[in-house]
Amino acid sequence: MKYVLLTLISAMLLSVSWPTYGVPFFIFFALVPLLMMEHGVSKFSDYSRKSWVVFGLSYLCFVIWNVVTTGWLYGSKNPDGSHSMMAVVFPVLVNSFLYSLVFQCYHWYKNAQGTYWGLGFLIAIWMSFEKFHLGWELTWPWLNLGNVFSDYPKLIQWYDTLGATGGSFWILLINVLIFYTVRIWEAGRKRKELIKNTSIVAALIIIPMIISVVKYNNFDEKPIGSVNVLMLQPDLDPYAEKYTQDSLTIENDLLSLAERNSKTKIDYYIAPETALPGRGSISETAFEKSVILNNLKGFLAQHPGSVFATGISSHRFFTSEKNLPKEAYQIHTGLWVESFNSAVQVIPNQKVEVYHKGKLVPGVEIFPYMNYLKPLLGDAMINLGGTVASLGTDKERVAFSNPFNKGKMAPIICYESIYGEFTGEYVKKGANFLAIMTNDSWWGVTEGHKQLLSYAKLRAIETRREIARAANSGISAHINAKGEIMEDTFYGDKTALFSKINLYDGMTFYTRSGDLLSRFSIFALGFLLFYFLIRWFQRKTQKA
Repeated sequence: MKYVLLTLISAMLLSVSWPTYGVPFFIFFALVPLLMMEHGVSKFSDYSRKSWVVFGLSYLCFVIWNVVTTGWLYGSKNPDGSHSMMAVVFPVLVNSFLYSLVFQCYHWYKNAQGTYWGLGFLIAIWMSFEKFHLGWELTWPWLNLGNVFSDYPKLIQWYDTLGATGGSFWILLINVLIFYTVRIWEAGRKRKELIKNTSIVAALIIIPMIISVVKYNNFDEKPIGSVNVLMLQPDLDPYAEKYTQDSLTIENDLLSLAERNSKTKIDYYIAPETALPGRGSISETAFEKSVILNNLKGFLAQHPGSVFATGISSHRFFTSEKNLPKEAYQIHTGLWVESFNSAVQVIPNQKVEVYHKGKLVPGVEIFPYMNYLKPLLGDAMINLGGTVASLGTDKERVAFSNPFNKGKMAPIICYESIYGEFTGEYVKKGANFLAIMTNDSWWGVTEGHKQLLSYAKLRAIETRREIARAANSGISAHINAKGEIMEDTFYGDKTALFSKINLYDGMTFYTRSGDLLSRFSIFALGFLLFYFLIRWFQRKTQKA
């Protein structure tokens, strides 16, 4: 029961640390009880299968953490209106398994190489896992540890140097040092050592926060200009209205919303993810003939000097199997189609610019590792009212230039806003402000839409770019370059938000270097594994 209790304490501390309802400071020692559990099972228990006990208890911890922090996924629905159990069960069980596997590897390495080497290995493998979780097709970095301070931007201004992955390293290091301090005290009961180690831990927690507050109070980067942005929040039900209303009705409602709120000169009208066309999608080979897009140009003709950026569903046809994208699927004999979740910038008398979402939601927008799994699973995708086939993506980010002013917009689509290094690629392309087009209505009134908004603050700090966030049902918001929400809307309102967005052209160290500590950790992991193999080979040789 002692080990179960330690496991449950870690689960509780991890859970109550999380935004947008928790207190993040618990995260600094949230893993310590779990480490104590592993140490006790390994060194002092008489279980015959200690590794299975460690794995089982760590899995219990991570399942509870995942359920409490991401259980809002249950708010998503099947096409018949029922709640989708698979939408929460699959990510919770799989994500918990992956975290448990990381912890299990630490357990094995620590028992083979000793506690101190093992603790270094834990940091290296956890950081490497978080980096891996940012890039593979089952990507789900929602619980990366560095996200935990997203509601406290004043304390993490140094993320402009090391990013949210630097925050993960910071948190892991503190947890390891606290566990080390506890172990040293238990082993020797030496007050001097306790004071010294406690002082080091306190300094490592406080000094980055002090640096952050100083950076916050002395932020003096000068904008190169500003733009007036109107963020549209149509509050279109994604399960019913979007697929039952006529596309022109949906567009007319959107444009009426824009017109009613155009009380001053607007440089950018920004609408949410897949705001148009409603049911179906728009052919990219016929953008210039599209009634939907030409209506936007007609609206802009009444507002000279304005541009319209919106999320759309789009597609591209192919009549030959030659050079056929892997995401394309056949709809008729001799005809294939590739579908996209896209962002477009519409300007009168100019060609429509388009960007295709590059980070897709696993099981909803992408069939992970389709070539390997589809022959086994068929079309077993999680259908949340969207596509049941993998969407196409753009391999590189883009920045939409504005011919009427200095604005260069990053067209970030929903899920992409969780990814720090990925978002930095927009800035490298010249973006001087970030536009997040999102639809968070799938989960209803839950923590999901609040957490996704909160994570956007991290992207503002990392890139030092202001954010205009247009969300279908909310929360739409203006976030400044220090990660503070300046204006926002209420969730569930049909409204629009006007903001003056400052433009910045500087490039942070994090934008230039990306997830530097993650790459260093991958190198360290390789070294530690190589060191283990060398020692193992030496022991084998000596025995021989």
